[in-house]
Amino acid sequence: MKRADILVIGGGIAGVSAAARFAPRAQTLLLEREAALGYHASGRSATFYHFGIGDTIVRGLTAASRSFFTDPPDDPDAPPLSQPKSAMFFATTETMDQLRALETEMRRFSDDISAIGPADMLAIVPPLKVGEEGAVEGLLDTGGRKLDADLLLQTNARLLRAAGGEICFNAGVTGIAHDGSGWIVDTAGESYAAPVVVNAAGAWADELAAMAGVRPLGLTALRRTIIGFDPPPGLAITDWPFLKTVADDGFYMLPDAGRLLASPMDVTPSPACDAQPDDYDMALAAWRVEQATTLTVDRIALKWAGLRSFVADKVPTAGFAPDAPGFFWLAGQGGYGLQTSPAMALAAEALLFDLHWPDRLAEQGVRPHHLRPERLFG
Repeated sequence: MKRADILVIGGGIAGVSAAARFAPRAQTLLLEREAALGYHASGRSATFYHFGIGDTIVRGLTAASRSFFTDPPDDPDAPPLSQPKSAMFFATTETMDQLRALETEMRRFSDDISAIGPADMLAIVPPLKVGEEGAVEGLLDTGGRKLDADLLLQTNARLLRAAGGEICFNAGVTGIAHDGSGWIVDTAGESYAAPVVVNAAGAWADELAAMAGVRPLGLTALRRTIIGFDPPPGLAITDWPFLKTVADDGFYMLPDAGRLLASPMDVTPSPACDAQPDDYDMALAAWRVEQATTLTVDRIALKWAGLRSFVADKVPTAGFAPDAPGFFWLAGQGGYGLQTSPAMALAAEALLFDLHWPDRLAEQGVRPHHLRPERLFG
């Protein structure tokens, strides 16, 4: 039986970034069921840093994460974890109230926000339909960043290993139990023991808790679809921003490697699984792009889907389970797991080791009670 101080279960961005912070303080092993990090949600995200999603706590976590993306604690000669890219949010006449509310929230966390009208929006994204039948007003966030999901995963993995931590692949959990002094975690190939288990299993986090006899959080996994298509020949898209409607029944679109990626922002409930794109959702993404712009989606060149896991209040959860000693939750990252991962890892470190609450989080209005699982159980 392999022993450690902390076992982190789940090799998405939540698990690997937290493990990288734990490892300098305690012997840490990360168990990943797949053969690579970020196989599920973390590797299937549009990976964009912006303030257009989540509530005030999520935006605070996003703001507190920025320095890691711009100045990571790794090899200074390594490729950057992110690139500057603006985000643009737009409203129709029916959704102006939502745009006003979003502007108020975004200005709390960024000085890079400006209101723009139809002419400016058209200059930034020429195919966008503007006026009475389209976008009437928008917000431009010049502080947005395009994140490199794979590089984020690998950077955290390097930090974890450099501190003496270890990653075990193909280590799906088959059993987990408390023996009175610590946790025993069984996998197909080996068993592991540690006083602390960190449940960072994403969409499978509640299933893992049930296996351990721990009260679940009530996670809901929602499928999200992304398609990729080629722009018209000769249309320069490289400098386009991340474009998003303020309405939930809209879409987002962004340039990536010469193509345009788009999502209908679908929220279809799903069991924990290897999510696959649905034909209807792919068609919906194409239709919404064509409704809001003059673009046509003649052929879908890329397609994928991933699961976004939420608890009831849609705020990520970190902290020890109130009903199980040494069982630590790190779950419910929703659709903002990548852009909040540095702050969530910092919070998890403070809560797990009972450290002084980080100033970086407090300054953004994020406090321990916002994240701890007790808030979900009344």
